[in-house]
Amino acid sequence: MLKVYNSLTRRKTDVIPVNEDGVVRMYTCGPTVYYYAHIGNLRSYLFMDFLRRVLKFNSYKLLGVMNITDVGHLTSDEDTGDDKMEVSAKKENKSVYEIAQHYTDFFMKDCARLNIDMPEHVVKATDHIKEMIEIVVGLQEKGYAYEISDGIYFDTSKFPDYGYLSGQTDKQAGARIEVNEEKRNPEDFALWKKVSENHLMKWESPWGLGCPGWHIECSAMSLKYLGDHFDIHTGGIDHLPVHHENEIAQNDCYIGRRVVETWMHGEFLQVDGGKMGKSLGNLYTIDELIERGYSPLDYRYFCLNTHYHKKLNFTFDGLSAAKTALARLRALVNSNKNVKRELTAEEIAKLTQYNIDFTSAINDDLNLPLALGTLWNMLKELPKSEDVYELAIKMDSVFGLDLDKEIVIEAEEIPEEVIALAEQRKQARQNKDYALSDTLREQISALGYNIKDSATGYELTKK
Repeated sequence: MLKVYNSLTRRKTDVIPVNEDGVVRMYTCGPTVYYYAHIGNLRSYLFMDFLRRVLKFNSYKLLGVMNITDVGHLTSDEDTGDDKMEVSAKKENKSVYEIAQHYTDFFMKDCARLNIDMPEHVVKATDHIKEMIEIVVGLQEKGYAYEISDGIYFDTSKFPDYGYLSGQTDKQAGARIEVNEEKRNPEDFALWKKVSENHLMKWESPWGLGCPGWHIECSAMSLKYLGDHFDIHTGGIDHLPVHHENEIAQNDCYIGRRVVETWMHGEFLQVDGGKMGKSLGNLYTIDELIERGYSPLDYRYFCLNTHYHKKLNFTFDGLSAAKTALARLRALVNSNKNVKRELTAEEIAKLTQYNIDFTSAINDDLNLPLALGTLWNMLKELPKSEDVYELAIKMDSVFGLDLDKEIVIEAEEIPEEVIALAEQRKQARQNKDYALSDTLREQISALGYNIKDSATGYELTKK
């Protein structure tokens, strides 16, 4: 039986579909498409992918939904500031819809390159304004929402369980700076914001021109596609204290009971032991990893080595180690392919035990590091055979590393600029101008290449 950690109950729980049709219904908080997704963002979607793969491995039927936030996510968690989409549109001199499509396309491309198994429904916030307005109206009619000069707000004092998810039952969970004296409580949050005519993204509503708050979109889309009682909601740990706390309040008050049974959160990715940020210059994208000579699946393997519920520290040394390990693993797996060897009774028993150990690991709250170790041990202990290969590929249906494919890396053409510097360096060495030779080596290194002296002159390799 698959068990997962439920952030709401703070314990592991069996995954038993809540609906009679036996389908596991799952919602995932998707990207805000105002900029490129970085590798920290993408760790959250790898977590979603691993969960989907483990569910399928266990033969669960699955119905998944992920939103694309293309409106409503303000630059401040205090329900103030400009919409991130509008900021990006003005900066890049494009329409908000052009911005949304551009960065959505890049996000989907990155997910494909990482072998992320996408949900059955990937839906845009802007396509569901009607559903959002209906929920806001419903909450207002039930007495959970109130109108002030700048919008409609949820009254957190009316929901006794507000703060339970984050463990801050004094109702300060997700509290914001008191920037609006009209609000009844500091932690009350916007369901709908009133806007002026010059606002780029606006819709007619019962309260005049406006746009949705960030949190309401996930309630609207999850309820529409998954119904009013579903199994799992996933997202990054940063969503837990504010966004997901507010979703619970909206959902449960609108429907009249608990809507989501299990909340699951993936931990942060750190870089060199610290935070990521544009100002720090360490918001790496998949394209940037590729430019440095890594494949997207190298990063996928890197993430597999740490449990989703633990912080993961990214370094390029760690990614290089993952790249080497993945190449070795792929070679080991493929060395068993088409090997016609009959296993002994003892070897068959060991193979069966490895299958049991693997299943036990993934079903214990997605312990993929342990499951990956099980695969390595099997490949090292058992003799090469097609049976070993078939079990390895079965395990890879969870890992998603394309271990059945023999990856051929095409030789990359070395830029003329690098070759020219190498030739200059060769001449400098012949002239015994070693100071110039060292300077040219540094210039070559700065362009991403290593140079090694050889009997024939030199060898150039990309870092």
